[in-house]
Amino acid sequence: MTDISKAKIAILATNGFEKSELFEPKKQLEAAGADVTVISLEAGEIKSWDKTDWGETIAVDKTLSEVRTSDFDALVLPGGQINPDLLRVEAKAVAFVREFFNSGKTLAAICHAPWLLVEADVLRGRNVTSYPSIKTDVINAGGKWEDSEVVVDQALITSRNPGDIDAFVKKIIEEVREGRHERKAA
Repeated sequence: MTDISKAKIAILATNGFEKSELFEPKKQLEAAGADVTVISLEAGEIKSWDKTDWGETIAVDKTLSEVRTSDFDALVLPGGQINPDLLRVEAKAVAFVREFFNSGKTLAAICHAPWLLVEADVLRGRNVTSYPSIKTDVINAGGKWEDSEVVVDQALITSRNPGDIDAFVKKIIEEVREGRHERKAA
């Protein structure tokens, strides 16, 4: 069991992340006491996408080359169309997601972020959800897609869209508190 106030949570993102899907989980997780680290491909700042245009930026705390899976208790993947599409062609990002999944630690993806789970080939036999437009991609990758605000399958948490953020973050906190590291092979 991990006290959320002692938990270290990574958020992996790059330019084009859905603003609310990074800022709001970060805010809620920090309010619960977690230590949240924004990681990306390069140092500096990354810019959000906010509905129809570029939104706020956020500082990158660490680059992917500066972190290891063992540094964190959970990994959060915000969506947006641009962010996961850019990350899923980066071998280092895909390897980090796959390694995190294989660790059995809490891995949470919202909206289009399950594209990274598809690319990491970790969805076979898993119950998941996503933004509806990538449902076919999830199913073709072996996921058992369902239309629910939050779906949990052995510490793998997925949600559909920004409207699900509160349930998404609540489930991340529950999973981290429970310290569920017992993911079984599909």
